[in-house]
Amino acid sequence: MIPETTIVLTILAATVLLLILDILPMDLVALLCMLALGWTGILAPLESLSGFSSNAVIAMIAVMVLGKGLEKTGVTDRFARVVARFGGQSAAGITALVSAAAGLTSAVIQNIGAAALFLPAILSISRRMRISPSRLIMPIGFAAILGGTLTMVGSGPLILTNDLLASAALEPYNLLAVTPVGVVLLISCIALFFLFGPFLLPRREAGEEGLSLQKELIEAWRLPPSTSHWAIPEGSPMVGKNPEEMGIWDRYQLHILAVSRDRDIQYAPWRNTRFEANQELSLLGDENSIALFASDFGLLPREKLVKFRKLSDPEYAGFAEVVIPPRSGLVGRTIRDFGVRKRYAVEPVILFHDGENIRGDFSDLPIKAGDTLIVHGLWENILELRENRDFVVITPMERGRRDRSRAWIALVCFFLAILLALTGSPISTAFLSGAAAMALAGVLSMEEIYKAVDWKVVFFLAGLIPLGIAMQKTGTAELVAGSVMGITKGSHPLLLLFAVAILSTIFSLVMSNVASTVILAPLVISMAQMANLDPRPLVLLVAVSAANSFILPTHQVNALLRTPGGYNNADYLKAGGGMTVLFVLTVVPIFYLFYL
Repeated sequence: MIPETTIVLTILAATVLLLILDILPMDLVALLCMLALGWTGILAPLESLSGFSSNAVIAMIAVMVLGKGLEKTGVTDRFARVVARFGGQSAAGITALVSAAAGLTSAVIQNIGAAALFLPAILSISRRMRISPSRLIMPIGFAAILGGTLTMVGSGPLILTNDLLASAALEPYNLLAVTPVGVVLLISCIALFFLFGPFLLPRREAGEEGLSLQKELIEAWRLPPSTSHWAIPEGSPMVGKNPEEMGIWDRYQLHILAVSRDRDIQYAPWRNTRFEANQELSLLGDENSIALFASDFGLLPREKLVKFRKLSDPEYAGFAEVVIPPRSGLVGRTIRDFGVRKRYAVEPVILFHDGENIRGDFSDLPIKAGDTLIVHGLWENILELRENRDFVVITPMERGRRDRSRAWIALVCFFLAILLALTGSPISTAFLSGAAAMALAGVLSMEEIYKAVDWKVVFFLAGLIPLGIAMQKTGTAELVAGSVMGITKGSHPLLLLFAVAILSTIFSLVMSNVASTVILAPLVISMAQMANLDPRPLVLLVAVSAANSFILPTHQVNALLRTPGGYNNADYLKAGGGMTVLFVLTVVPIFYLFYL
């Protein structure tokens, strides 16, 4: 009969190989791993399915729901504006700032909680500043993981360390004993991506559907992608006229997205709007046409005005395709008669009618069923179209309607979850309680909660967790660890430290970091005693090195961020490989010089 350890190692090798080659979806690979452990008899049926009820998976689901609640209520928008203000316009600057914040937050709450707090905000920054999320998300996730090494309560392995030392009659560490290592690791991570991020990170925009859809829409319909702002001076020929009299649609083929005086803003002004001196305009159209229009009417250029910022911010506004259904009240009528601008404050830009793209002034053209309008406006106004049976909006909304009145409720629910976790409650129970509180308070509906969960990530984690259980149950982990430790017996202490760090890293890729620490701690204590070394630093090194889980997206933080960032496993091998090497080369000398 084939030994159980051989079967487990074969399944482990096949799983890692499939994840590296990326030839099958990662969730399918995880499910195949789970089924293989069950069908070979390594695990009982309930054990092979236990991943779906694990604390990590439940915590992951709850974290996604909490993030959705913060996003829906506009909390993340506000945070994104603050970060954008202090982080500048570069991806490197923003990444460094948010990475530092995420890392420091992870010192006091579980790293998955820190990732949940910052993920919606960084996606908001990505859309707002038109920076690919793949350039931002992974470094922040790595920083959140490393932030758990800042204090002895920052991660499960470090919390467990003192218990393991006490059981071996060894003196425990104080709260900040690991802080120097954590600070150096966090700074190293931030510096790595600040200096070499462009070489390590991909340049794709997968995972941000809304942003890519807008670009596809602009390219497909040849739409003008930007706006410009102008002021109407005293004596301008524009004063007293309306858009139709100026021929803005027919002659110039331009569109007025908004007109403002002081703080009052009128979006998509309708055709009978009379313009006044000292008003300000936001124009959409070809640059040459805008220049001609401004020259003809003596307009004065204005730098991007804060009052019109929503129009050029994909968080708040954009283009949408709107189909006219057969039973629409617009069929047989014109845009002028129906008053699209006046009713909904959106600007019709193109009409697709009888197989032809019509630009300019199509206000008096009778609309037919099946015609398509391309409109520009605030998402909240386009949502009004979607909720009306006269229109079918086929462009997915980048942002739903914000219920900012419940922002404080969402924050209370989120910090309630963090408080429960800090007081000793399991993170799964704490965060799930926060998610339930959001549902009870009306922040999210149950339908929104189900949609907020990325089930691909859930199945990925649930499928791989049984592999760690199998390695423990069959003694495979102890066998591998013992073999490695036997090789380093009697060698220089520096070699022993490298062996401990690398072995902890390997174990943390295929099983939980807590399980890795539990398995390796007794082994390194024995090895240290044989080598006449203090075993306490080696146990601490095991717990710290359990955070070195970057090469594959098997850590729950990396699994959470994989889809939003649009990453594949090769991306983790490249960027995570660099981070892994830096981690080992940083942590081992520190332990050798200052802890051993």
